Amino acid sequence: MAEQEESRATAYTTLAPGDDFRHELEIKRSRFITVLRRASDEDAARALVAELRKEFHDARHHCSAFVLGPDRVIQRSNDDGEPSGTAGIPMLEALIKRETLPGVADLSDVSAVVVRYFGGILLGAGGLVRAYSESISAALDSAPLVQRRRLRMCDIPVPHQAAGRLENDLRSAGYVMAETSYEPSETILRVALPDDPGAIADARERLASLTGGASGLQLRGTEWVDVQA
Repeated sequence: MAEQEESRATAYTTLAPGDDFRHELEIKRSRFITVLRRASDEDAARALVAELRKEFHDARHHCSAFVLGPDRVIQRSNDDGEPSGTAGIPMLEALIKRETLPGVADLSDVSAVVVRYFGGILLGAGGLVRAYSESISAALDSAPLVQRRRLRMCDIPVPHQAAGRLENDLRSAGYVMAETSYEPSETILRVALPDDPGAIADARERLASLTGGASGLQLRGTEWVDVQA
């Protein structure tokens, strides 16, 4: 993913990589089929709606909502024929208000579609709001989530003969190691650090201690990385 250093957020929660997640509820004989997809941009988010219109072509409604970006600045919803405000907005609110940790609502890069097959019983405006909100919440209860963090990639040039030991020492100290490059005159170890000055200063101090000041930390760009299942 491209660098997003302009973002105020340094972490957020999203769906784990993999297939779309599906969940179904039946409410007063209407079927509510919820499909969640991880999406990095509006084209990907909207593609889910188009695909499900084809798959469930005989359904009456394909309501949608999505929230995108580390700062969650892109938020869209669509009632798709349901009374205004009874489907898309409740779905969107269920996404943006979802707490991934106590007191933390940071879910993003998620596209959600609820396909409704009408069961013959009118739910009323309040019933529709509850049904669409509950459909999203119930799906999220079971969906696999991960945290994404903005990490600062840093290079550590080190003599070939010392690279293996230093890499082991850094891993043992809890650092996240990325790919290693082997140059003619040296090995380049790459470490991923939290993107904040304190973490970088601590890493410089630890590196100086491990190498006797022989190796330095060269700052590179940032990358968004999934850090936990």
